[in-house]
Amino acid sequence: MHGLIQAGVVVLALWALSCAAMVVFAKRLPPGLMRDIAEFLPACVTTARRLRGHRAVPTKAKVALGIAIVWVLSPIDLLPEFLPVIGPLDDVVAVVLLLRYAARQIPRGLLLDAWPAEPRLLERMLGQR
Repeated sequence: MHGLIQAGVVVLALWALSCAAMVVFAKRLPPGLMRDIAEFLPACVTTARRLRGHRAVPTKAKVALGIAIVWVLSPIDLLPEFLPVIGPLDDVVAVVLLLRYAARQIPRGLLLDAWPAEPRLLERMLGQR
């Protein structure tokens, strides 16, 4: 049992390290579509994490943001991550839907302040109000 726990810790550490490496490498990409795609999910998770602690965010929106964070961090996926192109698609769709739901209840300025990436990505995802 002790070996199983150690193996789990090692796997979790490797996963966290690979996520951190992807974020670092995404920052080094030249501006354009690939950089936007690489920054999108980490930016969504960062935004959700920042907004969950804010007093101006209603409870329903905080719950939706919490589900978005758990969805991305969960190792269980509807589509396995190793499938090229469509692997991360369930994460992206779920996060976009949950963030859009929460955004209806959160002031636009607060959303933009919490968004760590290019603001036009957030504006495009949320659409016009």
